[in-house]
Amino acid sequence: MFVGGAWVAPEAGHYAVVDPATEETVGWAPEASRDQVHAACAAAREAFGPWSRTAPEERSAVLARAADIIRAGLVPYAELAQAETGATTGVARGMQVGVAAARFRRYARVEPAEWAIEPQVNEAGRGGTSHALKAVGEGRAAVMGALAVRQPVGVVTCITSYNNPWANPAGKIAPALAMGNTVVVKPAPQDPLSVYRMAQALEAAGVPRGVVNVVGGRSVEVGEAAVDSPDVDMVSFTGSTAVGQRIGEVCGRSMKRQLMELGGKGAALVFEDADLGSAVAGIGTTFSFYSGQICTAPTRVLVQRGVYDRLVEQLTAYAARLKVGDPRDPGTVVGPVISAAHRERVESYVELGRKEGAVVVTGGERPDLDRGFYVAPTLLADCRPDMRVVREEIFGPVVTVTPFDDEEEGIALADDSDYGLIDYVWSADVARAFRVARRLRAGGVGVNTVGRNMEAPFGGFRRSGVGRDCGVYALHAYSEVQSIVWPG
Repeated sequence: MFVGGAWVAPEAGHYAVVDPATEETVGWAPEASRDQVHAACAAAREAFGPWSRTAPEERSAVLARAADIIRAGLVPYAELAQAETGATTGVARGMQVGVAAARFRRYARVEPAEWAIEPQVNEAGRGGTSHALKAVGEGRAAVMGALAVRQPVGVVTCITSYNNPWANPAGKIAPALAMGNTVVVKPAPQDPLSVYRMAQALEAAGVPRGVVNVVGGRSVEVGEAAVDSPDVDMVSFTGSTAVGQRIGEVCGRSMKRQLMELGGKGAALVFEDADLGSAVAGIGTTFSFYSGQICTAPTRVLVQRGVYDRLVEQLTAYAARLKVGDPRDPGTVVGPVISAAHRERVESYVELGRKEGAVVVTGGERPDLDRGFYVAPTLLADCRPDMRVVREEIFGPVVTVTPFDDEEEGIALADDSDYGLIDYVWSADVARAFRVARRLRAGGVGVNTVGRNMEAPFGGFRRSGVGRDCGVYALHAYSEVQSIVWPG
């Protein structure tokens, strides 16, 4: 593991990391002890003072070099990511390693205005804005000067998700370091090897000792230690709502800052005037993109009755055409899910859907493959809003379809959820699409697209999370606002 700038042996041994496509061992991951996790947090605390006082340009240079190193190693890094996650070659190269390099590059180019606190950047110093205020107290008035500045939070524990072991940690580490924080990264236990490769890249890029630390393991104790350490000021977590709630409870006891990107059950409203080809292609990404293991997937489809049958028919045909199999095969569109246990979980939801009365239009059976943790793209039609398959996050290549009659009912059904991460609207009436989008209780809404703008704020309403990141919003998320006041 990477602790205090050194590579250290784990006190709790190693465990096998399994390729979900071949079921073979990819490598051996370290299992930290609680004391080692706390040692990593202490190293980050010791490094925080010098790093936070380092000129922003010097921090940016480290991030830029890391971006170059990751980009140069794209192919071998992607091969490792593919072996750990089961991602297709295109996803591993473009959306995992490629996006990670882009995120380090993005936060190596932080502009002064991105540090600013409205209304403007103070000429006297980067990241501040000053005001002359008339303060009234004890019977007299005086003109007071005030400066608002951004300060780093401190030591940030970054707990990352298994569906993207490159882009997800990069999206936490890069903005946190750019703002002057130090980090302790706890990777997902299913695919941690890529995160250690990222640590090697940062080490080669010249990150000072203790600024980046990586410790991991399968034990719950490892994550708990990374959260409850008294040296930690903030926890940035991507994962399930249940785990996020537990982390929130621990953080609340010591008032640690939180950034939580949790579960999703994205509603996709398809109106009668929609371009059904576009809607089918967008919804169909649930089957192919990470094999549905993504919180932003449009898994909960709500279709206006006039086009309900046509959409179900087209989605069925779309899913049936997708090749399921070896993710290293260029023709493969749908790879495996992360583990045998997760495959069983997804399959249990499909069986639950049958029992609840949903019609399994396509899929629902395990693909006829000799090995690997595969789930066939599955479409559940004629679903009711009260079904568990409609309400709960399945996190696999499974889509539910429910009809609605008019705009008001569609909005009500979309908002009838514990989640609120990203919803989608398909309609040829742009005015209606944006009107509906503004009424949806979700952190983001895609209008006639499932694409994302990576500068736009990302995060959820309700149980889908706390806070926002991406773009400048990530810089703000990893900072505190300080005011300095003086007599004018």
